[in-house]
Amino acid sequence: MPLQALENDGRLDQHRNPARRVTKPRRNPSTRRALPNGQLSELNDVVASTGNDPELDALLCRLHEETACRRGGALALRPRDLDRRQCTVLLREKGETERWQPVSPTLMRHLIAHGEERGNGDRKEQLLRYANGNPITKRRYDYIFRRVSAELEWARALQVTAHWLRHTTLTWVERNFGIGVARAYAGHSDTGSDLTTTSYVKADITEVAAALAALTGEPHPLAA
Repeated sequence: MPLQALENDGRLDQHRNPARRVTKPRRNPSTRRALPNGQLSELNDVVASTGNDPELDALLCRLHEETACRRGGALALRPRDLDRRQCTVLLREKGETERWQPVSPTLMRHLIAHGEERGNGDRKEQLLRYANGNPITKRRYDYIFRRVSAELEWARALQVTAHWLRHTTLTWVERNFGIGVARAYAGHSDTGSDLTTTSYVKADITEVAAALAALTGEPHPLAA
């Protein structure tokens, strides 16, 4: 049994746990950065014009670019998580967090159409699916970004993944709308060492919707 499990069960005193005396290796700073518009356009062109299901892949990338969601949030989407009237999707991500995230009317139409064309009618099942009706998995991301790396030398050098799309969107939001809106857009919690500061710069869903409207050039029903 792992030492931490023994400690959690009360069978090992934390002061006698040798694992607590081990210095954890420092994590190297991330090399991710926001992609400039030209590179983002090149990436989207490759995604939408290559592969065995470019329609699915283009929809998936647009979802990440609009919502800055994590892979888990996209894979967990269900038809019942789409609010057509308010143009929002329910994202369930790491740490069992949930949030309603605005999306453009265009993306909402495509998500609904995708579910109607490829789903089995069960609104509680996974939304994003292959043409044969099977739900996608994280392997789809590997397939997408292997293609991107094969076609674009800069993407291969940078080892671009889906998380770069999240980084790109959130950087744009922070530069144009401030850290408070960027944190809300990202779904970051108000806990941690910077709690005191973030408690003064909270943003609500209407501000997130306004940022999305500026990003996509489409009006949003929740935008102030």
